[in-house]
Amino acid sequence: MTLIVTGSAGHLGEGLMRLLRAQGRPARGIDIKPSAFTDHVGSIAEREFVVEALRGASGVIHAATLHKPHVATHSYQDFVDTNITGTLNLLQCAHEQGVESFVFTSTTSAFGAALTPAPGEPATWIDESVAPIPKNIYGASKVAAEGLCELFHRRHQLPVLVLRTSRFFPEDDDDAARRSEYDTANSQANELLYRRADIDDVAQAHLCAIARAPALGFGRYIVSATAPFAREDLPALSRDAAAVVERLFPRCRELYAARGWKLFPHLDRVYINAAARRDLGWQPRYGFGYVLDCLERGLDFRSALAHEVGVKGYHAQRFDDMPYPVA
Repeated sequence: MTLIVTGSAGHLGEGLMRLLRAQGRPARGIDIKPSAFTDHVGSIAEREFVVEALRGASGVIHAATLHKPHVATHSYQDFVDTNITGTLNLLQCAHEQGVESFVFTSTTSAFGAALTPAPGEPATWIDESVAPIPKNIYGASKVAAEGLCELFHRRHQLPVLVLRTSRFFPEDDDDAARRSEYDTANSQANELLYRRADIDDVAQAHLCAIARAPALGFGRYIVSATAPFAREDLPALSRDAAAVVERLFPRCRELYAARGWKLFPHLDRVYINAAARRDLGWQPRYGFGYVLDCLERGLDFRSALAHEVGVKGYHAQRFDDMPYPVA
């Protein structure tokens, strides 16, 4: 089964190519940028390139995208060309060439305004039943591409699974206030409670999905670290999240104090990955309990794959005092 991985020069694409090569599975990486994991260099917005790149493929993992960090530096048309037209080209060619399985990497950013409760309201429980309300061109273009995926399944019986992934990038947070109050490791450890996943878990979810797509046909799934909370915790998470976390993880207070870390005082949402674990047979490893285990042992809580892929950035240039400009 020859797999095509789009975006092979990016974080997730490289992670997938590393795992597939390590397993000895036939895989071809395609990206607009050359890299050690890219076999075909070109734009997915160009149909002729996509036709040639997909020749002989039995599965496609479509991870190439313009991201949220590009919103301030790229035009709406750029997002349409890459995230919508590029996805359409891949779906059409996959259908025409008899590809057996297609996985589309979407984002929890697609939920947009649905993620943020009104002041004083409980934190939001985000599962697949929540309707997206995109708040920028990134979210809007990903929701449109998801619609194309569903269309190709319904109209052409192409097996397609959509994975709405939470943040897994290693860069500093784009919120300047948070960067000034929490170091990167502290912030990312906290995020594994409710809105982050390790890149190894995200890549493994994609490999589970490519295997399960023919049986499932179509589905949308949230891919994030397993949250430890119950629905009844939502009001308290909005008021005093640290108290909830310390109740669930009594050892947290001492381990955090030893590092000079602190928990976030409030959480606004919780991503629920139960459907992905149930339907895909996915077993995420890197959650908050794992973080605490690593702190006890003096280890880094990030996976080996996270270290291998490293920090890539999203732009050729650097920006003063920020990982990327915020629109």
